[in-house]
Amino acid sequence: MHITTVRASSWGSLFDCAHKWEAEHLLGMRKPSGLRAQLGTAIHASTALFDSSRLPGADHVSVDDAAGVFVDTLRNPDRDVDYSVDSLTLGDAEKIGLVLHSKYCFELSPQFEFSSVEMTLKPLDIDCGGGQVIRLTGTMDRARVAETEYGAVIPDVKTGSRVIENGVAKTRGRSAQIGAYQLMYEHSEGVQTVGGQVLALQTTSKPQALASVVFDAKRVMVGTGEQRGLIEFAAEMFRTGLFPPNPQSMLCSEKYCSRWATCNFHE
Repeated sequence: MHITTVRASSWGSLFDCAHKWEAEHLLGMRKPSGLRAQLGTAIHASTALFDSSRLPGADHVSVDDAAGVFVDTLRNPDRDVDYSVDSLTLGDAEKIGLVLHSKYCFELSPQFEFSSVEMTLKPLDIDCGGGQVIRLTGTMDRARVAETEYGAVIPDVKTGSRVIENGVAKTRGRSAQIGAYQLMYEHSEGVQTVGGQVLALQTTSKPQALASVVFDAKRVMVGTGEQRGLIEFAAEMFRTGLFPPNPQSMLCSEKYCSRWATCNFHE
């Protein structure tokens, strides 16, 4: 039996461009992130700290104290950052991030009763056939567990310049990652979830913070009686070792793809 360990947080990008995903997550080919990605990392660090302090029995952390973590994370990255990738200055990134941090803490977070923040998940094995097993591991990076009257929901914080469209938090393209979190949480805790949710923080010059509707992300992963789920398609990729390219991916660019120089499928 051959076990391939995959972080659940990477699951969504597998279906954007599997060729790029293979390079990054199986072959270890990496590119430095841009400043906008580092901005997202810093916002996630500060909001996770704030939400963690709201859990039962936790020590309270003020909005301002958590904002200090945002500034420190933004200005002192623990990974390589290519500041030429994005048309954004460090000062502008800090201003945008502080506004979003405040909006999140004062407007979004109070809407939820969190029971867990970025919890570590029990590994989940997926049998692909032919002796190939995918082992999903990791923590619910940037995601929380919220208790509602209907059951547990998995809200996932998403940052970016296009996470809100026409005044609505976008859920399109989020089902793979959030669905993986739903499955792994159920596997870890032995309880069913009722759906996922996107907490969208838009990192433009006019920052916005919105929560999406609750949606059934898990269904996309496991499929229905009439259609296959993404797990079955992924299993075939891992079983055969074929990770197809997607030249029409929004991330098919030298700026974002570590495989660009050796890939024959882009123009």
